[in-house]
Amino acid sequence: MHKALKGLVIGGCVLSAKAFVPPSASLLARRASPLFSSLGAAAVLAPRAISSTPSHRMSVEKSEEEWRTVLSKEQFKVLRGKGTESAGSSEYNKQYPKDGSYGCVGCGAPLYKASAKFDSGCGWPAFYEGYDGAIKEVKDKDGRRIEILCNSCGGHLGHVFKGEGFKNPVDARHCVNGICLTYKDASGVAVPKKESTGGGGCQLS
Repeated sequence: MHKALKGLVIGGCVLSAKAFVPPSASLLARRASPLFSSLGAAAVLAPRAISSTPSHRMSVEKSEEEWRTVLSKEQFKVLRGKGTESAGSSEYNKQYPKDGSYGCVGCGAPLYKASAKFDSGCGWPAFYEGYDGAIKEVKDKDGRRIEILCNSCGGHLGHVFKGEGFKNPVDARHCVNGICLTYKDASGVAVPKKESTGGGGCQLS
């Protein structure tokens, strides 16, 4: 090997004409920055673990027949069949409690704080935001609207509209079918509601 290469150090490895000497763990640790050196050679050389757990994974999964056993006919049409209840048919439309929460009628997962509910005048219960990670937004099949789903069971809730000029913290309107919701008061007690009929029931959109 050329004399100029003798004793050459590259990345902690010594090159010589006779042999290649791999660096020791202690050598690498000493050459690392003070932060990594303080961790020790084992920490420097340890492989990084990569999580394979998918995010936002549904925690409640049922077959169509199983859903039919836990939901009423009208609830199933909307929550699982992506239907739309008649405007003004839900008793939640004009209900504005100061405390409590609204959850999914299918799986019971909390969706919205009662304090996030507001009067949008659209004919359906409206909220400006849900609990963190509770609502999943997907592009609707019509290519124009954004559908909102319960992130725990995948049930259809309605649609979200943004930038309409509503005076709420995020200028958004979650237009939710009331039949998909349940309400719990501030103490966490479920408040029964009447079944929505809305002039002939749900209309499939």
